[in-house]
Amino acid sequence: MSFEWLKHYMPRSLYGRAALILLLPVVFVQIVVSVLFTQRHFEGVTAQMTNAAGREIELVLDTVADAPSRALISQTVQAHVPQLEIYAIAVDTAPAQDSWDWQDLSGGFVVARLRERVPGAVAVDLTNDKRVHVYVQMDTGLVRLDFDRRRVSAANPHQLFVNMIFFSVLITIIALIYLRNQLRPIKRLASASEAFGRGRHVPYTPAGATEVRAAGAAFVDMRNRIERQIETRTLMLSGVSHDLRTPLTRMRLSLSMLDDEDREALEQDVDQMQSMIDEFLNFAKGAQEGEPEKIDPLALIRDIVDDQQRAGRPVTLVTATGEGTINLRPVAMRRAVENLINNAVRYGAKVEVSVVLTEKSLRFRVEDDGPGIPEDRRADAQRPFTRLDPARNQDKGGGVGLGLAIATDIARAHGGVLRLGNSERLGGLQADIVIAR
Repeated sequence: MSFEWLKHYMPRSLYGRAALILLLPVVFVQIVVSVLFTQRHFEGVTAQMTNAAGREIELVLDTVADAPSRALISQTVQAHVPQLEIYAIAVDTAPAQDSWDWQDLSGGFVVARLRERVPGAVAVDLTNDKRVHVYVQMDTGLVRLDFDRRRVSAANPHQLFVNMIFFSVLITIIALIYLRNQLRPIKRLASASEAFGRGRHVPYTPAGATEVRAAGAAFVDMRNRIERQIETRTLMLSGVSHDLRTPLTRMRLSLSMLDDEDREALEQDVDQMQSMIDEFLNFAKGAQEGEPEKIDPLALIRDIVDDQQRAGRPVTLVTATGEGTINLRPVAMRRAVENLINNAVRYGAKVEVSVVLTEKSLRFRVEDDGPGIPEDRRADAQRPFTRLDPARNQDKGGGVGLGLAIATDIARAHGGVLRLGNSERLGGLQADIVIAR
C-alpha cells in the first residue's frame, strides 16, 4: 500500500515534523482515554448509581401508594423513609418529554436507565443540574419525585476532560520548548554547512545530543580537510605558476634582441604561455578571493560590460531587471562573468549579457553567436583542463580549458550553479550563473 499522498500533508521542516510526532501520540491518548472514560464511567458507574436510585424510587412509590390521600403524600414519604432523601409531591401536569442540558454528558444515559427502572415514569427532567425530577403516573394520580443529582451520576464529570486537556496543553508547551532547544544544534549545523557551501567560514562548535555532536564533529573534520586541500592546491598552483614567470621574463628579454621577423612568432608563443599562467593563477585562487559583502549585482554587471566595451569588445547589456543587494564575493563573481564573456568573445562575433534579480534568485546570462557546445559535451566543458577543439573554433586563440571550470567553481562557492545551453536569441552558447538568495 502506497502512502505517497501523505507527503503532501507532512510538514517540511524538522521542527514541524518533530512537533507532529510529539502531538499525534498525545491526541491519540486523549481519544482513547475519552472513549474508555465514557464507557467505564458513564455506562458503568452511572448505571450502578442509577440502578440503586431506581430501587429506592420503587420503595418510595410503595410508600406513596399507601398514603391516605394525595395531599398527604409528601408527609407520608418523609415519615416512613426519610433516610432516602427522596421527596414526593402530587402534581397535576408533567413535561411533554424528557429534557437535559446539552453539556450534560451523562444526561441521556441517566434518563434511559430511570425509565427502565421506573416503568410508570412519564418524564424525566434534568435541566436543574443539582436535582432530578421524575414524573410518575400512579393509580392515585401524577407524582413528582425530587432527589439529588449526585445519586445517579458523578458530580462534575467533565472535570476529567478539562484536566486532561489543560495538562496535555501544558506538557505539550514544555515539550516544544525542550524540543526547540534540542533542534537548535541541528539548525546551527545546517547554517554552518550552508555557509561553507557558499564559501563562507562560520564559527561552529559541536553541541547537543550525542548523535548531533557526532555529526557536527564529522562536519568540522570534513571542513578542515577541504580547506587544507584547497590551501594545498592553491599553494602548489601558485608556486608553479609563479616560478614559470621568471623564465618567461628571460625569454622576453632574449627575444627583444632578435630581428622583427624572427621575434614575432616567438613572442606570440610567449604571450600564449603568459595567458596560460594567468589562467592557472586564477584557477588556483578559485572562489575564495575576497570577503562576501552586500553588493548590487546590476551595478556590477554594468561595470563589467563598460570595461569590455572600452576594450573594444562586441559586448552588449540587453537586460538588467530587479532591485536590491545580494551577498557575493565581488572579485570572484567578476572573474566568473568575465571568463564567460572572454569565452563568448573568443568563439563568437556578438555577445549579449543580461542579469535578472528576483526575490528568490539571481541570474547572470552570457550569450554568443558562436558554434556552441553539444549537449553531450557540456558536462565535460566544465571540468578543469578540458578543451573541446572539435566543437569550438580556435581562430582567435585557445586557452587551457579553465575558463568554464573557474566559473563553475565560483558559482558553486556562492551556492549556485553554472548552466550551459543553446541561445535562442543568437544561436550560440548560453551560459547562466544562477544563485539562490
